[in-house]
Parts: sequence; C-alpha cells; structure tokens
Amino acid sequence: MQSEKISFPGAFGHDLSAKIDFPDNGEVISWCVFAHGFSIGKDLKPVRTISKALVDEGYGMLRFDFTGLGESGGDFADTNFSTNVEEIIHACDWLRENRDAPRILIGHSFGGTAMLKAAESVAESKAIATIGSPCSTSHIIHHFAHKLDEIIEDGEAQVLLAGRPFTIKEQFVKDVQAHDVAADLEDLDRALLIFHSPQDQVVSIKNAGHLFGAARHPKSFVSLDGADHLLLKDDEDADYVGRVLAAWAERYVFEDT
Repeated sequence: MQSEKISFPGAFGHDLSAKIDFPDNGEVISWCVFAHGFSIGKDLKPVRTISKALVDEGYGMLRFDFTGLGESGGDFADTNFSTNVEEIIHACDWLRENRDAPRILIGHSFGGTAMLKAAESVAESKAIATIGSPCSTSHIIHHFAHKLDEIIEDGEAQVLLAGRPFTIKEQFVKDVQAHDVAADLEDLDRALLIFHSPQDQVVSIKNAGHLFGAARHPKSFVSLDGADHLLLKDDEDADYVGRVLAAWAERYVFEDT
C-alpha cells in the first residue's frame, strides 16, 4: 500500500491534514472518503486497518483530520456538525479535482452521521457505510451533559473527551440540535451499509435500528458482535469491516459501468 500526505482547506480556511492510501501499482478501481469520529483523528489504528483492507481489494481512500484535530490547523472549539459536513464535502472536492470523484463514503461514529448529511452534496457517490454511528446529531451531547448548564450560561466549557480536554462552545450545542439526520434518510438515494456492535457502550445498538428503519432500500446491516466502539479491542474487527465493505460496495459502485 502506498500513502501520500496531502492537505486541503477546511471550513475556516485552515489547512486540513489528510492522507490518500492506494494500491502499490497505482491503479484504483474506485475512491473512498473516510470521516473519523468525534475528537479522534485519521490515524487511529482501526482507521488505518480499514483503509488497508480496502486498498488490498483495489480501492483508494482519502482520510483526514477535521479542523483542530490531529495534524490539522484551526481551533476545534469553533467546529460543529455543519462544519464537519462542509469539510467532508471539501475532501470529496479535492479527490474529484486531483484523482477521481469518490463513489464510496465512510464514517465512524459522529463522522458517519455527518457523512449521511454530506452525501447529498456528492453527486457521484453510490454507497455509504456508517460504523457505530448515532442516529441523531444531538446524541453527542450526552458526552458532556454534566457541563451543559455551564456551556449555556458561560458560552463555553472545558470537557474531557477520550481523556483529553476540549472546549465546547454554545454554538456547537445549538448546531447539533438544529439537524435531524434520520428524517432525511428517506431521501438519501444511496445504498447504505450500517456496521454496529451490539456491545457498543458509547453509541447504543438502538441507533443502528433507528437508522435502518428510517432509510429506504437498498440498505444492509452487519453486526460487529463482540467489538468495542473504537474497534480497538481486536485488530480483526477493523479488518473485517474493510473487507465486508469492499465486497458489498462492488455491487453498487459498478452497477452503471
């Protein structure tokens, strides 16, 4: 697998750090874009494992850090669901202009929820996969519910996410409360694959059921039985996601070629 570091402007004009992964022979049958989960990053080991599994099957992937995370510029405190969606679209634009438009859109956790919204702006996309994603943008608020009064009263508050301190502003809370992703699924018009673990302690499996029920066909569900939310417990979980996704997407990516 070859990897190349690239960058493109984010929602606030700062450079977003990204990598494109592709087969050693340089031949890519179709491109994917991956959106990471809330406060994580493109270089989490399971993200790299999923990318490698897809590359092994001939796909190429662009994975990037949202504003203020990983190696990307800007301030995380200024971001929200809407800016995440915008930055996914920017990533797809970069691929379209420099390689080829992505046909497969993938998102983990909150990134998957954002990907469902961004898909409507990526006309070439044929298939979407979510991994442990919430059915509601406001689900993320439960991670800092104990700070909600402080955020509303003072305009912002320091919260711990995955053991690291982050500033959450009132604008973030208002923005996530303004979206209803599940309600928009009826008009998605893309093939949808939902991965979720019944043992997910961060995003309940009920979210997968809600997404599946709201979406129209073609839609599929794959249980990641025994996996944790971040797919860190067992390397085989992330590899399984990548290989199942590659096989599933083939039906939809090449149906009109």
